[in-house]
Amino acid sequence: MDYGTFQGILTILMMIIFAGIFAWAYSSRQKKRFDEAANLVFSDEQKPQESKADSGDSK
Repeated sequence: MDYGTFQGILTILMMIIFAGIFAWAYSSRQKKRFDEAANLVFSDEQKPQESKADSGDSK
C-alpha cells in the first residue's frame, strides 16, 4: 500500500466519522440533553428575594 492509498482511506474514514458526529449532534434524541446543557448557565442565578412587606412578616 503506497502513501496515496493510505491518505485516501484515511480521508474516507475521517469523512465517515465526521458524518457520524454530525448525525449524532443533530439527532432529535439528543435535543433534550443539549437544551438542558445550554440552560445550565442560568441555573445558578439567584431569584429576587421578596421584600418584608410582601412576605407578610411583621417582626
